[in-house]
Amino acid sequence: MEIDPSCDEPEIVLKAPEITEEVEAVYKQLLGRQNKILQLEVEKDNVSYYLKLSEILFFETDSKLVMAHTKNEAFKVNYKLYELEEILGANFMRVAKSTIINLDQIYSLTRSISNCEVTFQESYKKVYVSRRYYRAVRTKLDERRRVS
Repeated sequence: MEIDPSCDEPEIVLKAPEITEEVEAVYKQLLGRQNKILQLEVEKDNVSYYLKLSEILFFETDSKLVMAHTKNEAFKVNYKLYELEEILGANFMRVAKSTIINLDQIYSLTRSISNCEVTFQESYKKVYVSRRYYRAVRTKLDERRRVS
């Protein structure tokens, strides 16, 4: 760590003689730590709210609306799911065509023959991971468990 009062912003430099699995893992962790946004403007009953991303369990499409779900409420979001994928940090991951989840909020992952169910911390809400995304979710959770 180097303290430089002339720096405007923190800077991280990763130097290595070659790319190894360890170097790549550190790099991915550093990228995953940076959220592009910290709060998201959402709506409910014609009132705008500003939610911390950490409060959001998941996003899902309901008809043509995108909804952000917290432990007890749901709010309308003025983004499409593909736009959210671009602006959310590595803590969020698409798990179905119509769903993006907050990996930090996962309490359990239950797999059955036909699907995979995700439950969240201190919430009755649950979502289903499509078979197409299941392996990527497991891999991401395993990586987070090892490095964190």
